[in-house]
Amino acid sequence: MTQHSKIEELLTNMEKVIVGKRDTIELTVVALLAGGHVLLEDVPGVGKTMLVRALAKSLDLDFKRIQFTPDLLPSDVTGASVYNQKDMTFEFLPGPIFGNIVLADEINRTSPKTQSALLESMEERNITVDGQTMALKQPFFVMATQNPIEYEGTYSLPEAQLDRFLIKLKLGYPTEQEEIDMLGRTTSVHPVDQIQAVMTQEEVIELQQQVQQVHVSNSIKEYIVKLVHQTRNHPMLELGASPRASIALMRASKSYAFIQGRDYVVPDDVKWLLHDVLSHRLLVSSEARFEGRTVVSILEEITNKTRIPMERG
Repeated sequence: MTQHSKIEELLTNMEKVIVGKRDTIELTVVALLAGGHVLLEDVPGVGKTMLVRALAKSLDLDFKRIQFTPDLLPSDVTGASVYNQKDMTFEFLPGPIFGNIVLADEINRTSPKTQSALLESMEERNITVDGQTMALKQPFFVMATQNPIEYEGTYSLPEAQLDRFLIKLKLGYPTEQEEIDMLGRTTSVHPVDQIQAVMTQEEVIELQQQVQQVHVSNSIKEYIVKLVHQTRNHPMLELGASPRASIALMRASKSYAFIQGRDYVVPDDVKWLLHDVLSHRLLVSSEARFEGRTVVSILEEITNKTRIPMERG
């Protein structure tokens, strides 16, 4: 089986659980293969948790879930050293961050201190407890969820922390027909409990390594930088995208090209990913909000006035 066939089998397997959301499933796999993480913001009950569970079961990876609450401590995420009276030594008990796929559920319901414990682990891919540094498992993928409608008792992620996520996604409500299909699939056993693994841990790591080899021409790199630079000078944006955003856009474009069966990036890859990679890194000005402008419309304007490179990626 070719690498492209393996990825297609993974996507099809996840579609057995998440109905009618092919693009969202694809973007989740893009982030995984690019070595990044996903922030999933949507209303309750649309399948956020099911999406990450379907991914974990399809890959037969170690899945951990952290339910974020106001009283959650950083050690509840990372783990802590506990005194063993029998051996008279301190023994480290690893926290849920030591999974391959970690669901950080309702991340905006916990304190900034606990949020930072997770986000620093995402960035460094290791944790330090009592002066000892420990590497996290590979592959390591975090999907954090948050509900946009619950403001009381929540702690919004600051822009500097949002920047740690490669992609921000929304599932949205299903269509009537998609919801009918969902009802038909959940009459007895939930589909997520029936799907089987279609890829091993070793195969995921191998795919991640192959994604890194995807070619990005100088013209594509220039195209990415021009798009990102315009967000920093746009009059309707208070905060533009950082150099980390340029790197994220290139990494995501390489992963998306690989999923499409190519070993090179084309401009359409960059354009298709632009909103999902940059939207959470930008801050619209109060004047723009008054005029009804959104991040979507501003990014569309930037894309339309930026010359597309003509040579193949």
